[in-house]
Amino acid sequence: MSVIPAVDQAAEAQVRADDRTHVFHSWSAQALIDPPPVAGGSGATFWDYQGNSYLDFSSQLVNLNLGHQHPDLVAAIVKQAERLATIQPSMANDVRGELARLISEVSPEGFTKVFFTNGGADANENAVRMARLVTGKRKVLSMYRSYHGNTTTAISLTGDPRRWANEPADGSVAKFFGPYAYRSAFHAESEEQESERALAHLEQTIILEGASTIGAIIIESVVGSNGVLVPPPGYLRGVRALCDKYNIMWIADEVMVGFGRTGQWWSFQADGATPDLITFAKGVNSGYVPLGGVVISDRIASHFDTVVFPGGLTYSGHPLACAVGVATFEVFRRDGILERVNDLGERIVAPRLAQMAERHPSVGEVRGRGLFWAIELVKNKDTREPLVPFNASGADAAPMNAFAAAAKKAGVWPFIHFNRTHIAPPLIISEDDLIRGLDVIDEALNVADGYTE
Repeated sequence: MSVIPAVDQAAEAQVRADDRTHVFHSWSAQALIDPPPVAGGSGATFWDYQGNSYLDFSSQLVNLNLGHQHPDLVAAIVKQAERLATIQPSMANDVRGELARLISEVSPEGFTKVFFTNGGADANENAVRMARLVTGKRKVLSMYRSYHGNTTTAISLTGDPRRWANEPADGSVAKFFGPYAYRSAFHAESEEQESERALAHLEQTIILEGASTIGAIIIESVVGSNGVLVPPPGYLRGVRALCDKYNIMWIADEVMVGFGRTGQWWSFQADGATPDLITFAKGVNSGYVPLGGVVISDRIASHFDTVVFPGGLTYSGHPLACAVGVATFEVFRRDGILERVNDLGERIVAPRLAQMAERHPSVGEVRGRGLFWAIELVKNKDTREPLVPFNASGADAAPMNAFAAAAKKAGVWPFIHFNRTHIAPPLIISEDDLIRGLDVIDEALNVADGYTE
């Protein structure tokens, strides 16, 4: 859909004034930011008040799987609001129950219960709570290079710099290195070696931390904002085996990669392994109304048949949010979303990124699956030195900021994190727009090339 946004400088001025005077923003030094006023959006595009439109190559925060203002999702909100805007979670509700059933039907056999939350962080909090209560063990293992949310336990589980200023928080968390073949912590020379050695490292961590103290291991099925790190074949099956060996629950964090982002309902399905708990949010309803949750294996759910689960939220399974979730399933099935994600990823994105890797000296590696990819930028392909330092800011981040500015000037809003740009457009993006966006990224990489050695 072609959109020609109107210029409205007065409206923009009011939005800026209200925002800068009254809104306190996440993860920011408030006086050092300049949030862009957004006037509207449609499909894979959003626009500002100055007449500039952008292809949304980050799906906002990798949650807008069905794009901006999808008519079916908007209609679901309107229809539900007219009938029953809200009801407390202790009462049964038709769309809440229907969505739970639909989620269960695309989950592995033996997952029949869903606990709804407001988003991904509280989904992970409650999954950890369940694992601790069922196993009687408190410690949780999580990866470096991970993000699991902002709340107390979730931020402790997080393995990136957002955790640092929040420490100490939950002291019953320990870290391990996950597989990352391009920058292997295990000196691996192949994906097979990376998987084998990463699993050996995880087992040693379990032994040294004390298997009798560990209730759960939480893993993003594909690491999201910290690199689009796709686990090598066999890794998640190996995690399953270790959890069985040591009586530990495996929590699959699917908050960013669930609901079609990598071409499957759940990303862990690619490795043929089954976790004990699955957390979700984002793509379940494209964030139109906040919603997350935990899909619970029958083994864990049965523990709470006669034992009270000590947790709950006022807005658990909010009808407006669940109505959009039900509509999401309808759109996925009617429009063949999973099939088109796999097609576009394999036929267009993968070969085009491979060409960029060959052509640009700044591209160290490309990796991904479906419509979720990372381009890792380096100063030197031989040494693999990152284009900007880990957790770069200020002048150190200039090369990535210059790349991003070039993309935005050409009409693409990129997702950048440290020395990477991610390719994560809405799953409904047209083939023409996808190609156009990749063209812009390709051209913007010329700017990054200027910083290479």
